[in-house]
Amino acid sequence: MNETVAVGTQEAALPPAPGADRYRSLDFADTAATLPAGQSYDLLAAPGSAMRWLAAHELTTPDVRLYEVCARRMRTLRDHVRAVFAARVEGVAPPEESLRAVNQALTAVPTAPLLAWDGAQGPRRVRAHPTDQAVNHALATLAADAADLLTGPDASLLAACGSAPCDRFLLRTHGRRHWCSTRCGDRVRAARAYARRNDASE
Repeated sequence: MNETVAVGTQEAALPPAPGADRYRSLDFADTAATLPAGQSYDLLAAPGSAMRWLAAHELTTPDVRLYEVCARRMRTLRDHVRAVFAARVEGVAPPEESLRAVNQALTAVPTAPLLAWDGAQGPRRVRAHPTDQAVNHALATLAADAADLLTGPDASLLAACGSAPCDRFLLRTHGRRHWCSTRCGDRVRAARAYARRNDASE
């Protein structure tokens, strides 16, 4: 049986994959991962951890309180973004449902900060919204980022981690890079060394 662990911080899980510093949508897709020994983690599993992820990626402010329905919407969009990324990596058409979900997130709200008037400061741009609107803006921003990645010059660099059972995505910023983290790379190299030793002993 797989054991899913709700992790509150990115540091407690695998480190960000190559390319996550350029594309928040890549890090968003990797907020859930399958690990060896039947374990997995989900950084969006609970409203509190989902809120911390949004705040850490400057997609909302720490004072916005998230509820389960909002965290569930984040997880749903993440699944659709993952499906579109996987289709790009495999060179196949993405599921229509996933394309529709990304486009709905893109068009749900304007992603630009709104114009507001403050009696003391005058006109200014703000991102202050009720919780549901704050989440809408965050999801729209992530969907736009995913669309930019998929249609931009880095699209050909998008890859799936080559260390089973890890199912994270990365940008192959180096030609020989096939893994999302040092830990995954070490696991593959150890498995290869073990196989070579077994072959030599037979």
